[in-house]
Amino acid sequence: MTSIVLYCRPGFEKECGAEIQEKASWNEMYGYLTLKKNQGLVFFHLHDESHGEILMKKLPLKRLIFARQWFITLTEKIDLPDYNRVEAIVDALGTDWQYDELRMETADTNDGKALSKFCRKLAVPLRQGLRKVKVLTCKQSNADSKTDTEQTGTILHALFLSGQEVILGFSLAHNSSKHIMGIPRLKFPSQAPSRSTLKLDEAFLHFIPKNEWQERLTSGMNAVDLGSAPGGWTYQLVRRGMMVTAIDNGAMAESLMETGQVKHKMMDGFKYAPMKQNVYWLVCDMIEKPQRVAKLMAEWLLNGYCKEAMFNLKLPMKGRYQQVTEDLQSIKDAFSEHKVKYELYAKHLYYDREEITVHARLLSPLPPKQ
Repeated sequence: MTSIVLYCRPGFEKECGAEIQEKASWNEMYGYLTLKKNQGLVFFHLHDESHGEILMKKLPLKRLIFARQWFITLTEKIDLPDYNRVEAIVDALGTDWQYDELRMETADTNDGKALSKFCRKLAVPLRQGLRKVKVLTCKQSNADSKTDTEQTGTILHALFLSGQEVILGFSLAHNSSKHIMGIPRLKFPSQAPSRSTLKLDEAFLHFIPKNEWQERLTSGMNAVDLGSAPGGWTYQLVRRGMMVTAIDNGAMAESLMETGQVKHKMMDGFKYAPMKQNVYWLVCDMIEKPQRVAKLMAEWLLNGYCKEAMFNLKLPMKGRYQQVTEDLQSIKDAFSEHKVKYELYAKHLYYDREEITVHARLLSPLPPKQ
């Protein structure tokens, strides 16, 4: 049976499974789920084997909120011997298809991390073995240097459940994460006042194509950070050369204030509105009910207060997928009511915890005010 394996944050398997099952049913493709609880792995077993690749071609990974990465299985779980593991994997894979890249992967758990040394040691001989039988091309592409539209070919995934068990599968390079297991490895900057800075750093990397940074993430732009203190998100705007208005009743880090790029207004983020319509970026990581934040973000865009918004919606303890769906739909409904074209994406990013990150911007001019 063909299955789609999805990687997500451990503890969010239920939400990831509900989402892929719903999106597949919209395309009249059906199956059942096997969840690896707290392992960050979801197996969606399709009733029709031909639907795996069809679904992966029709459904963009970026439209899935809780899935970081995915692949279609080529094999069932393979039991590996203590010796000659390379030969066992090559034999199980066969030589019918050719792949452009090999990724050695594990679950995002402590046990999975303990396997990383084993995977690194096995990776070189396995690549050599696969190239020898012409299953793997001679050169691996540098995914980080390419835009999403430039990604081509197929990626071979080897998901190691242990040193004795592996599942093989493939994904389409143009519709998969550039990062192994969908996890970017970002370094925490020592100058940043809080670790929350990594959330916005990852969000910019994820949502904004690098070939558009010169237009959309450039020095000299004006930005507003709602709920800014102590300045984790403001730091990411400042380091990109932007002028930031930081809105929070709490204190901002002195290091940010000393840059001369930050104006701090001590007030409620829900009560602030810019005097001029010269703000490009609005960012927001307020610990508030997601319904209120979603409404506020839509209002900022529809009032012309900003061009693009990046914000987090906090997740409830229960009914998380349902709440996320309702919050995003409320934003879509507000945009549709004003008959504007828009771009709206959401992702449970690696550096997120109990929240999702949303990016929104309008693609058509605002209608004239009555």
